[in-house]
Amino acid sequence: MQRMSLSTIALIAVCCGYLIGPMGMAAVNVAIPALAADLNASAEKVGWLPTLYLLSNVAFMLPFGKLADNYGRKRVYAWGMGLNAFAALMCGLVSNIDTLLFWRFIQGMAGAMIFGTGVAIITSVVPQHKRGSALGIVAACVYVGLTMAPAIGGYLTEWLGWRWVFFFQVPLVVALLIFMALKLPGDWMNTDKERFDWPGTAIFVAFAICLVYGLSRIHDTTGIGIFGLAIVALMIFVRHQSRRQHPLIRVQMFRESRVFSLSLTTSFFMYGSNFAIVFLMSLYLQYVKGFGPAEAGKILMLQALMMALVAPIAGRLADRFQARILATTGCAIVAIGFACLTQIDMQTSAGYISLALILVGLGFGLFSTPNNNAIMGAVDQREVGVASASMNLSRTIGNLFGMSLINLMIQYYLGAIALSVEQSAAIMDTISVALIMSLCFVLLACMTSAVRGQQALGGSESLKT
Repeated sequence: MQRMSLSTIALIAVCCGYLIGPMGMAAVNVAIPALAADLNASAEKVGWLPTLYLLSNVAFMLPFGKLADNYGRKRVYAWGMGLNAFAALMCGLVSNIDTLLFWRFIQGMAGAMIFGTGVAIITSVVPQHKRGSALGIVAACVYVGLTMAPAIGGYLTEWLGWRWVFFFQVPLVVALLIFMALKLPGDWMNTDKERFDWPGTAIFVAFAICLVYGLSRIHDTTGIGIFGLAIVALMIFVRHQSRRQHPLIRVQMFRESRVFSLSLTTSFFMYGSNFAIVFLMSLYLQYVKGFGPAEAGKILMLQALMMALVAPIAGRLADRFQARILATTGCAIVAIGFACLTQIDMQTSAGYISLALILVGLGFGLFSTPNNNAIMGAVDQREVGVASASMNLSRTIGNLFGMSLINLMIQYYLGAIALSVEQSAAIMDTISVALIMSLCFVLLACMTSAVRGQQALGGSESLKT
């Protein structure tokens, strides 16, 4: 029997992590009504469940990407998987919503370790001419996890209770860590270690916290002031990084490559539009339409199923065609899907909703892998860890920005009242406004994707822009 190559083993390890992580994260969305009822949680605090995860993801993505470049990408990835399993276990054991929010913050930190290094591992071991296909397989695993999550979350919630939405992740992670210990030798890091930028890390964490809290309170003077502090912190961070000999991220990368900077911008807008959709549609299907968790899960899985089917095909196409063409086409299809979703109301049929979600999934599957391949192909090999972290950071900040605006809408329309069927009209108002916002984000993504410029298929950026 022929032994598997190192690149194949690394691909399996990353794919498994990228399957388990999104599956565990998204399965929680379907369990939210049962979780909120059991813990007597208000709508405002429930809205912080995905937001706190994203906050710690944003705050620690760049630092862990830099640590991975210095001390080993596999090492940081493995520690992240272990921390994710422990935090999931603690989430399942909580007795109140505040403790659950704390452990979701820790899970977000673990997610930064996982998603900030996984693609860097693939880029380190897979030949450049096969990178698009490999990234397509990784993206497909993410979407398979997202596909399975609503159904798994729904069935676990109905049969065993919402706590098992967290518990089921633990044995899967343990099995993966054993596989990595036995089958994946060595590590990937830079030969020359650079000093870690602790002041830059502190500034960036301050930016992330002020951004999230400021956006959540943007309707009052305090929120506006804190959001202003986030902008100031970001400006200080950029200035600090440009002057450091060994920064967390070399900000010159954004000026050196139009493909790199505009691909990240496109990612920000696309993920800002898409992250909240599962959260919102879970509320819509269960509170407005009256579906059970399992039935809602079956409908929600359609979007991720399409993404999983299309992503590997898009990966192969990304090795042959320009990201500008493929990704922009994907953005346009997502825009059509969101345009359909903006028309839903309390009487909309399940078939119409399913068709709109399929369109969103089709477009997103076509967009993600070519866009990611363009980002990773626009940087030097020494900076793939930081590029991987930047790629996931643009995704996560987009998620965070979109979800923070959703929290603002939840506070405006629902406030601190408990979620229930009686609040279906207010929930519907929140969802309608949020979907229009998402459509606007996608239209902006279409524009930035279309003007990003060309990239040579071998990975280097073309002079023609």
